[in-house]
Amino acid sequence: MPGQGILQILLMLALQALAQGPSRPAQLQTSRNPHGPLDIPCENCHTSTSWKPIRSIPEFDHDKTRYPLRGMHEKVQCVECHTKLVFKNVGSTCADCHADIHRRQFGANCEQCHTVNGWNVSVQAIQNHFNRFPLVGAHAALECDACHKGAATGQFQGLSTQCYSCHARDFQLAANPNHVNAKFSTTCETCHGMNTWLAATFDHSTTGFMLTNGHANVPCASCHINNNYNLVVASTDCGNSGCHLTTWQQTTNPVHPSAGPAFGLANCTTCHTTISWTTATFDHSTTGFMLTNGHANVACATCHINNNYNLTTAPTDCGNSGCHLTTWQRTTNPVHPTAGASFGIANCSTCHSTVNWTTATFDHSTTGFMLTNGHANVACALCHTNNNYSLTTTPNDCGNSGCHLTTWQQTKNPVHSTSGAQFAATNCAVCHTTVSWTTAVFDHSTTGFALIGTHLSPTPTPCASCHAAM
Repeated sequence: MPGQGILQILLMLALQALAQGPSRPAQLQTSRNPHGPLDIPCENCHTSTSWKPIRSIPEFDHDKTRYPLRGMHEKVQCVECHTKLVFKNVGSTCADCHADIHRRQFGANCEQCHTVNGWNVSVQAIQNHFNRFPLVGAHAALECDACHKGAATGQFQGLSTQCYSCHARDFQLAANPNHVNAKFSTTCETCHGMNTWLAATFDHSTTGFMLTNGHANVPCASCHINNNYNLVVASTDCGNSGCHLTTWQQTTNPVHPSAGPAFGLANCTTCHTTISWTTATFDHSTTGFMLTNGHANVACATCHINNNYNLTTAPTDCGNSGCHLTTWQRTTNPVHPTAGASFGIANCSTCHSTVNWTTATFDHSTTGFMLTNGHANVACALCHTNNNYSLTTTPNDCGNSGCHLTTWQQTKNPVHSTSGAQFAATNCAVCHTTVSWTTAVFDHSTTGFALIGTHLSPTPTPCASCHAAM
């Protein structure tokens, strides 16, 4: 009806005039108020034009309520939280407004990770994460979804803490060395650290083969050729299966491939060290033949002729099979080849030493006949006539078969040759000593007739006085 339209206009104008008056008391709440108990004037939020929309900046201090607005909540439209007209009928927990896209994997307490400043969360705020998998090094700067793929579908509880669970692709694509072909363990932390995925280190001593001195800075691929990192088959000896094989094959001093087991591929460490490959030393005492004095600085090939380093056949005696054989053959004082077993090529050390080959000594007491007093400095050939040094035939009696035989034959006081058994050539030691051959004494008591009384004093009776016709 036209009249009713005019009436509505007049009523609206009256309400506007009343609202614009100098002062009016606060609106009294009645049961007709849709917002429930609310003690602020309606015009703080509404305009006289219409109930909706409300003013762009309502005059309402939300800090005086039980839920002050902070952070991102300050910019949220009222109706986004207050979906019902009764404003107090709204929850104060996150879940009342925000759906839990994590499917309650962390429970209902969103505040343990999130704040009103935004949904993005700093990993330092997640205390429980440090209990199970501390986020240190490069991990500290990662966003959650770098590991927990997809907030709505990702796994947050019980996710593996093994490096490979996230870095499987890095492992598969690694080319220096190729981790897959090398059959490396997926325990990445053996070589890699938390600060950077690069700059990996490996404790080679765990393999039983320490990298020392010259080996310390050698690139891995120099030994692990063809990407062979299998510790079961990789060689731990120097020459075998690569590394120093070519050097071993080309070595000529001595020729290693034909010099016997001591120079085999598996025995390089016997002579070589990691300090210097070219400066080799060999402990010859391990062969049972020590190199002392004159032998100490002799070139190896001087003894090991024809590259013979086989310890089972190399001579350990001086003259046999080389070394001093020529010297032994040419020696004439005595003539060694015909002087008997004592001077055999296997017995050089009986007289000779490594101090001086030409200054030989012989311990004559080993023959059972000691050289004392007058015998001590007698030339060997004076007794060992005709180069006879055979201990089985050499006389150890004074006159028999040489030595003092002529003297025995020419002695006239008494005439030894006709004076009976006591003066036989085999009994010279009965009267004579090595102190002086000419000063002889005879113990007459051994005959059963002791010389006493006038037979002995004032001067001993001459033998010829009793032993007439001697």
